Amino acid sequence: MTLIEEIMREFDSKSFTDQLIAWYEGEKRDLPWRENGDPYRVWVSEIMLQQTRVETVIPYFNNFIHQFPTIEALASADEEKVLKAWEGLGYYSRVRNLQSAVREVAASYGGKVPNTKEEISKLKGVGPYTAGAILSIAYNVPEPAVDGNVMRVLSRVLLVKEDIAKVKTRKLFEDAVRELISKEKPSEFNQGIMELGALICTPKSPGCLLCPVRDVCRAYAQGVQKELPIKQKKKQPRHVEIAAAVIRNEDGQVLIHRRGEDGLLAKLWEFPNHETLNVETQTEELQVFLKEQYKIDVKINKNPVQTVVHTFSHLVWNITVYEATLQNDAREQADVKFVSKKTIEAYPFPVSHQKIIEANV
Repeated sequence: MTLIEEIMREFDSKSFTDQLIAWYEGEKRDLPWRENGDPYRVWVSEIMLQQTRVETVIPYFNNFIHQFPTIEALASADEEKVLKAWEGLGYYSRVRNLQSAVREVAASYGGKVPNTKEEISKLKGVGPYTAGAILSIAYNVPEPAVDGNVMRVLSRVLLVKEDIAKVKTRKLFEDAVRELISKEKPSEFNQGIMELGALICTPKSPGCLLCPVRDVCRAYAQGVQKELPIKQKKKQPRHVEIAAAVIRNEDGQVLIHRRGEDGLLAKLWEFPNHETLNVETQTEELQVFLKEQYKIDVKINKNPVQTVVHTFSHLVWNITVYEATLQNDAREQADVKFVSKKTIEAYPFPVSHQKIIEANV
């Protein structure tokens, strides 16, 4: 007997599926991407919702769809305008991959999002979860869409004590969904299990008394729902000390720089900054960096005007911000510009540098 066969043995699959769908149809939230089954809108929402709360996504989604209402609109849009619309959501590779994939859909599929797993999975940035979500929600294909919410719900309902951080465990849950998913209402099933995880079967304090599938939940029956899912702890993020400069020219404009084509926060704009080795010599290290990198001389006020702490999944930026005055002529380049308080609004910045703009520009 395989592990999935053992897990599903004697589980009341029909009751679970029927109760879940009935609850979802009666209690589902009114969300803008649920207004219709447009595959493009579903696609955009699923990309935005990765690692981001629904409440945060709603205004971004509405603004994004307003600016880029169709696949053709997003495919033909200027990348910087797209990044600006995404500004603040983070994980910017998501939207760069989305635009790249949308351009392929426009060029190779006549602007219609593919409706088969084989085709849709070839698109950039479309992994198993996103493919399953689009296929089930937009096209009513009974395909699993397993994310953190789904793994949490099923680990409790089915009493799965495998580490959900492991790839093989995700595959186990995909197999479980294939056993459980409604062939008639796969959209309602997948959205229902996601909704249940978001509203009731929450990480720390599951609302079991309100749960529509409580009667078939094995973890609830054993009183161990708060102990699941099992997930190994992440490594502590690395802390990085950074010195940033708000450099003004004689016209009061500030210098901004665009990050490279690849890597963290690629193609976003920022204030000149440098990872420093010693906090006591930050200004000296920053001055040398600016001279070498931008061929400019600056006078740095050694009293910092701001500190910004920004946490990523794998590192923490501790940014100390200094004001500086340009002491020589600086030539603008493609990725280096002087901008005014008004024109800076057109450029996409990461959240950490948006805070510098708010406080110093």
